[in-house]
Amino acid sequence: MLAKVRKAVFPAAGLGTRFLPATKAQPKEMLPIVDKPIIQYGVEEAIHSGIQNIIIVTGRGKTAIEDHFDVSFELEHLLETRNKKETLAIVRGISDMINVSYIRQKEALGLGHAVLRAMELVGNEPFSVVLADDVIEAETPCLRQLLDVHAFFGAPVLAVMEVPPDNISAYGAIDAEPVFHNGSNSRVYRIRDLVEKPRRNEAPSNLAIIGRYVLTPEIFDSLQAIEPGSGGEIQLTDALRHLLRSRPIYACRFEGTRYDAGDKLGFLKATVEYALRRHDLGEPFREYLKSLKL
Repeated sequence: MLAKVRKAVFPAAGLGTRFLPATKAQPKEMLPIVDKPIIQYGVEEAIHSGIQNIIIVTGRGKTAIEDHFDVSFELEHLLETRNKKETLAIVRGISDMINVSYIRQKEALGLGHAVLRAMELVGNEPFSVVLADDVIEAETPCLRQLLDVHAFFGAPVLAVMEVPPDNISAYGAIDAEPVFHNGSNSRVYRIRDLVEKPRRNEAPSNLAIIGRYVLTPEIFDSLQAIEPGSGGEIQLTDALRHLLRSRPIYACRFEGTRYDAGDKLGFLKATVEYALRRHDLGEPFREYLKSLKL
């Protein structure tokens, strides 16, 4: 019987240099899109996908993440005494929503290294990886879409999306063949090869790997077997390529809209679009945008 995916690993030890000076003293994962930190969108996606055990891989200067998902006795007491019940429910909801564990990545040695740091907490079972920078708005959570494919094939699954050929060099790309799944052969692929940040003329396709993965525990052996890549970093794509020699790996072209919140323009787009969707902000914000002489 296929083991249920119960855990999600969130690599969050990066330095966030693209958002300096805002990230000099606070984690980029805590930058708010409207009024919610980037990482909380990913955590809520995991919860809505049926996962409540969260492993956050942190580094130096990331204690704000731990504080955010912890109980805040003083704040809760203040809100209670002032009878601010709705705000109190929001604050309590954050600490109540998940079972969270933390592991430190002492050096930023790549995404693969961050995943490897979680090995002891994951154990010998399948797990998911969520990159909080990728904020994904979808009717069925992106991670849930991947979990459904994993449940069918019993194999690792990566999220992919089509990107313009000029942009493929910023991503890992896949060489893959479509497979029939759930009445269609347009969304799930069996991967033949993976290439990390290929040049445009060398890319096997315009299907880019996005920050959602469902992995099996064999990935840890592959992460330990590969040599570090450029900059001495251990790349998850290289480990997946190694794993591909011994077992099938699939990709799911997810349904939804992805925002690159690790990029300033992507962060601004996410902020505007999430604000427009809000029932309490959407209409007045839309009217404000219309009033601008653009």
